[in-house]
Amino acid sequence: MKLKLQSENMVDYLQESEEINYSNTSIQALIVELFHSQQSDIEKIQTAFHYVRDVIAHSWDIQSEKVTCSASEVLQHKQGICYAKSNLLAALLRSQAIPTGFCYQRLMLFDTPEKGYCIHALNAVFIASLNKWIRMDARGNKKGVDAQFSIEKEQLAFSVNERLEELDYPTIFMVPNEKTIAVLKEASNAIDMYMNDLPDSL
Repeated sequence: MKLKLQSENMVDYLQESEEINYSNTSIQALIVELFHSQQSDIEKIQTAFHYVRDVIAHSWDIQSEKVTCSASEVLQHKQGICYAKSNLLAALLRSQAIPTGFCYQRLMLFDTPEKGYCIHALNAVFIASLNKWIRMDARGNKKGVDAQFSIEKEQLAFSVNERLEELDYPTIFMVPNEKTIAVLKEASNAIDMYMNDLPDSL
């Protein structure tokens, strides 16, 4: 799939926001822990990806009711669904002047179309040393999910089945989708939110 940029201006993929709040003191402390000046851009991307994928739990996987949204909330509670985890990964990488955007898939929520669909969030990052954008998914691995960082062959958490009306959206967005942020801000129970309230289209 050919990816499409929402903006040709790389600065638009470096902006800080309420959700991508990399100036937060806890985020800054983690930045010092994870990164150093001798790392290449690829090493920094891989380090941040592995941290968010492996250290931050997916709320559904651990059956937690806690809802997080901003990067600092995700870090504080060490959990979030894909919408929230993608905010943290974007914050970490943007803090290092690495352009990072948001990508989406429309997937079956569970294992059959009858159980509904949801929008799934992941990230895209620009690797300056290779002059290319790649997608990566830090939602967290489990049985049947094996997302990896790769600069050659994309290995996401999920592959879409278009015959079952799943979709890969090709656009690399500058900011998180407003529907995904709204559901996080309105929800009080992550399990109920995941089962009933996730948007099913952009």
